[in-house]
Amino acid sequence: MTTTLLGSDLPIAAAPMAGGPTTAALASAATRAGAFAFLPGGYLTPDRLADDVAAARAWGRPFGVNLFVPGPAALDRDAFAAYARRIAPEAAALDVALAAEPVEDDDRWADKLRLLVEDPVPVVSFTFGLPSAADVRALRRAGTVVLASVTTPEEAAAARDGGVDGLVVQGPAAGGHSATWDPDRRIADAPTSAVVRAVTSAVGLPVVAAGGVDGPDAVRDLLAAGAEAVAVGTLLLRTDESGASATYQAALATSDRGTVVTRAFTGRPARAVRNGFVDRHDDAAPVGYPAVHHLTRDLRRRAAAAGDAERLHLWAGTGYRQATTGPTADVVRALTATL
Repeated sequence: MTTTLLGSDLPIAAAPMAGGPTTAALASAATRAGAFAFLPGGYLTPDRLADDVAAARAWGRPFGVNLFVPGPAALDRDAFAAYARRIAPEAAALDVALAAEPVEDDDRWADKLRLLVEDPVPVVSFTFGLPSAADVRALRRAGTVVLASVTTPEEAAAARDGGVDGLVVQGPAAGGHSATWDPDRRIADAPTSAVVRAVTSAVGLPVVAAGGVDGPDAVRDLLAAGAEAVAVGTLLLRTDESGASATYQAALATSDRGTVVTRAFTGRPARAVRNGFVDRHDDAAPVGYPAVHHLTRDLRRRAAAAGDAERLHLWAGTGYRQATTGPTADVVRALTATL
């Protein structure tokens, strides 16, 4: 059942959940169970990413690295300042001082890309946009399979024309940041299978499907829709190897409020379990990634440490209530037992 695109024994990929949830232990466990694992490169220093890549080579199995493509949008500084004033009481409640000036960076994009060209890995995926055709060519010359994350047939066509080998097709039900290339776009509800079918009918590239995976039926449906493999993230958040905080995991287990796509935490659309912070600030949140991400980062860290799930970014897909405790390998086995 080896997947052609990823080279894994099973058509399951452990999604790259940046910021802590995807640990080396989680990725390694997924790989040992026969799945493919993506390492998150977002938010890491190049040195830390290099260390993670070196450790992954010891697995003796294919793996991937995911990078965030820097966005071109200019920050509306007035809107940012107004939002900072609005959420200041939230920060004060946790004894956090918000930065006076916006922090804008490209997540060390050039350094990470250079690392992956000079020290190639089997697969590199990109999200939030498309690298230059020259960057894609450099990675492919180094022997790397290059994937672009897309959310529409139009993005898929642009990625194909940019020379990528395959696509990660993300449906609106996915947890965490939307891969949309336009952070100002409204993310309309649709089944991931429908997005996969629309993309595969428009673009003849192999596809990894992501979003709304809540059990084996979803895996079968997405494979039947044309995906070669299915990425899973939310179902791994409560596993033994997850790096998600105790506050985060407890909220996933107990909240019945459902999920919503919001820019309130990072200035970019992301699906999260609805909580007090979302209710109070979603309507006012500006487009402004990564500046809003940096603005709220310490607030969110303090909320996690304090057990305050009402001020924490609870990234989760629509099937979060199906996430259970136990080994990562058990999740992989359950998702593929009936294939």
